[in-house]
Amino acid sequence: MPPNDVTIVTATGLEARAVRRHAPASAVVEAGVALKFLARGRTFAAAISVGLAGGLNADLPTGTVVIPDLVAQTNGTMTHCDQTFTSALRESAATLGIAYVTAPLLTSATLIIGNGRERWAREGYAAVDMESAFIPATRLAVVRVVLDTPLRELSPDWLNPLRAFLRPGNWSQAAWLAREGPRCADLAARVVAAALERA
Repeated sequence: MPPNDVTIVTATGLEARAVRRHAPASAVVEAGVALKFLARGRTFAAAISVGLAGGLNADLPTGTVVIPDLVAQTNGTMTHCDQTFTSALRESAATLGIAYVTAPLLTSATLIIGNGRERWAREGYAAVDMESAFIPATRLAVVRVVLDTPLRELSPDWLNPLRAFLRPGNWSQAAWLAREGPRCADLAARVVAAALERA
């Protein structure tokens, strides 16, 4: 996996900073939640979607690493992940002693919470994000780490952190996010950095 040939696509600054810390020579694009910052018409020859995800299965706790063979949109459109890149990510996770799951990842344009998680878990999906299947790449691989779960749901307010902080009901979640968000982003970044180093 030649580092110069692959663009790392993240949603947030937290995820991008983690990748830059562990893989400073890599090309990193902070595309925004649901790719809202990605320039119209931009495409990638090869991309790895790196960052956080929402868990769909209650058996997969915070910190579960997901390296899928398949990502799907809620409308049924499916994208098969590049097997060379995916194998490199899995080998790197194993070398680091990081367990991972290979079940498919779902990408949704809207938040999936409550009963929606259970529905998609029954379909076999491990986790959901708002970017991976939408990334316009000829070759795509994904490493995502479960943050929130069916047992610990986050307020939808966190799509806008400033708004979330202004609501006292979210403050207890803020402390948890401040601890678990960076830890999970770091896990994803370590896996992709190790894969790039193996090239």
